[in-house]
Amino acid sequence: MQIPNNSSRNPAFLAITYPTVQSPNRISSMVSFQARRGEPQLVSPARPTPRETKALSDIDDQQLLRYYETVVGFFRTCPGRTDRPADLKGAIKAALAEALVYYYPVAGRLREEAARKLVVDCTAEGVVFVEADADVRLEDFGEPLLPPYPCLEELLCDPGDIKAVIGRPLLFMQVTELKCGGFVAGFHMCHNIADGFGMIQLMISIAELTVGEAFPSILPVWRRELLSTAHSTAPITYPNPAYEPLLNSLGFTSDDVMLSTPPDRMVAEYLVFGQREVAALRGHIPGHLAHSTTSFELLTAVMWRCRTIALGYGPGQRVRLMITMNARGRWNRHTLIPWGYYGNAHFSPIAELTAEELRRQSLADTVELVRRTKLSVTRECMEAMVETTAYIRQQWPSLMAMDKTYEVSDTRWIAAGNGLQLGWAEYVGGGIPLAGDLTSKLGSHHMRCQNEDGEGSTVVSLLLPRPAMERFKKEMAVWLNRHEKNLMVPSSL
Repeated sequence: MQIPNNSSRNPAFLAITYPTVQSPNRISSMVSFQARRGEPQLVSPARPTPRETKALSDIDDQQLLRYYETVVGFFRTCPGRTDRPADLKGAIKAALAEALVYYYPVAGRLREEAARKLVVDCTAEGVVFVEADADVRLEDFGEPLLPPYPCLEELLCDPGDIKAVIGRPLLFMQVTELKCGGFVAGFHMCHNIADGFGMIQLMISIAELTVGEAFPSILPVWRRELLSTAHSTAPITYPNPAYEPLLNSLGFTSDDVMLSTPPDRMVAEYLVFGQREVAALRGHIPGHLAHSTTSFELLTAVMWRCRTIALGYGPGQRVRLMITMNARGRWNRHTLIPWGYYGNAHFSPIAELTAEELRRQSLADTVELVRRTKLSVTRECMEAMVETTAYIRQQWPSLMAMDKTYEVSDTRWIAAGNGLQLGWAEYVGGGIPLAGDLTSKLGSHHMRCQNEDGEGSTVVSLLLPRPAMERFKKEMAVWLNRHEKNLMVPSSL
């Protein structure tokens, strides 16, 4: 098995770091460094594991998920603690090997069967682990710690072609020790195997085993048949209304500027919304709705409106909002997702209307539309999505993105900081460090952060063509009742 060589960065990976002009309030916190990496190592399960083949679910098996998701976590050593391992990277590597005993499919390899169906051969071949050091302190990454993170590529090992998942390691992990005693954990994980919740679940298990726990507090559950269905090649005659816009968009030639603009002509931004910004936005909707609206609903509604106007879609053109919803949790009692399930358990209901309708309706109406879209994720809706994704995989294997669509994902629910404590070290920030993702330029992630005042806040990523980003900032500044130059929008590197 050949492991990617870190001596030269992969062009497919470097292409996702969209260049922009840095904001003045972030220049002073930026730092440049080069990590010293050891040779990539294959880490296999610490003990023998079952040799078997496991099928993925139809939600796992989407063409859109055939890539490696990127996650980073920053950790600070707690003052006064003397139990920090002398060999930090070695301790984490050993914990990874132990975690793979429980998550043994992650140590296997994907194989494609008939009808483009993916399965996991549980071969215990292992995952890639890289040890690294960097002559930089945690505070050099900026205070507050917010994306974009300087020299991000130095904190991640090279996964090779990030869209090639067949027959390759399913996890690439780098641990970079900093000169202040803190460290950064960088992950590339095959999205077909796990969603964001599943990735964090694995990271929590590694953290627990690093500090000496006998076994993970959350035992992994496979059960991918729960989100699978019989594969019909017949068209879906009466799709669930939530997915009719998706099926109606198949086969049409796109004239969406978001899809036609080359990445090097796009700008990635990270907008920070603290208490003051959220309060300003709530002031634009009636009191009864302002009190019941979640910050996610509010921010999504405002950003969708501003983004649609900034992109200059024609009045009669139909625009869509796709919300990624986690099917786990007590809020969703009609699902059968068991505790510990680490596969993809996200569903994406879609709202659709014309650009003119979105521009003309009140913000309160847009907020209500976002809320109704979220609440549309019923058991019947989930069953329809399982059928729809199986159908699309067979009939439209090259489908990569929907026309005039804004994809939004709320990753704050992962609450990584609550589980990624190591006793002698604390999680201080991180998440998905890229605007959009590796297969789509259409997405925004809502992530937890602290603003310059130390308040718990939300940072939202956004990727737009350069002219559209300037228009977006002007639109957003109006909603925030602030002059554009005072809007805190750190730019990406």
